[in-house]
Amino acid sequence: MEVAWNGPKVAPYEANAERARPIPIVYQTTSPKKKAPPAESEAHAPHAADHPHDTPAKTAHDSPAAPAVPAAAPDPHAVPAADPHAAPATAAAHDPHAAVDGLSPADSLAKLKTGNDRFVAGKPEHPDQSVARRSEVAKGQHPYAIILSCSDSRVPPELVFDAGLGDLFVVRVAGNTADESAIGSIEYAVEHLGATLIVVLGHERCGAVKAAVDSADATAPAPGHLPAVLEPIAPAVKQVKNFPGDTVDFAVRANVANTVEQLKTSDPVLSERLKSGKLQIVGGRYDLETGAVELK
Repeated sequence: MEVAWNGPKVAPYEANAERARPIPIVYQTTSPKKKAPPAESEAHAPHAADHPHDTPAKTAHDSPAAPAVPAAAPDPHAVPAADPHAAPATAAAHDPHAAVDGLSPADSLAKLKTGNDRFVAGKPEHPDQSVARRSEVAKGQHPYAIILSCSDSRVPPELVFDAGLGDLFVVRVAGNTADESAIGSIEYAVEHLGATLIVVLGHERCGAVKAAVDSADATAPAPGHLPAVLEPIAPAVKQVKNFPGDTVDFAVRANVANTVEQLKTSDPVLSERLKSGKLQIVGGRYDLETGAVELK
């Protein structure tokens, strides 16, 4: 059962299904230096054993025709030079990320929704958790989606979306906000791992958001390092403080919308990939009781 999105709207971005083609990596090698060819006089000088009937006075110039010099045998230890025109498949043998079997943004979103439907129905399939899958992803990861989620122990993205090893690239921080480190992690998954979808996942009754609401009018700052968690949420609290109803839930939704917008305008990596249609960024709210994720 989906819960109506009553707060700030996060309009879905219609993304092009075209994926970025991986850039082949060409490894340069160095061949050993070839030996200099023998001097001409040595190449044509006959050996006495080769001409047993020749008199000692004979020379190479007295012979009607000097024997042909055989071509030099190939050096079995020579390392072939790298082919600059090698196909991407050659590079993929060295780079596990060169051949990403990725999904389009729309397909990635559909896969998340289908997985959450199974979780809500209590019929998870626990995909991609076999020994074979573990061995496969040990060679390289190709997640189809990035989840920027709250650290809350009740909201594990891999379970909520019924996903497996190597399926999701998860960044978790209390309040699901995006500082420089989080954005850098997300950019890595987009640029180098080929992920095509980013989901900012908030949830109802978020403790970090509630703390930000409670501290909005406080005269003393929160203790320890908590201000680093609460300050990025403060703009959302300010946006909804006069809304009638559940202020915390409105702030949860506003905070998700603000983070989505922050990522959409993050230059140069995310904004450019978004404009090209190769990336989609959406917001979501997880219902603690039903297990349903409302994705917009």
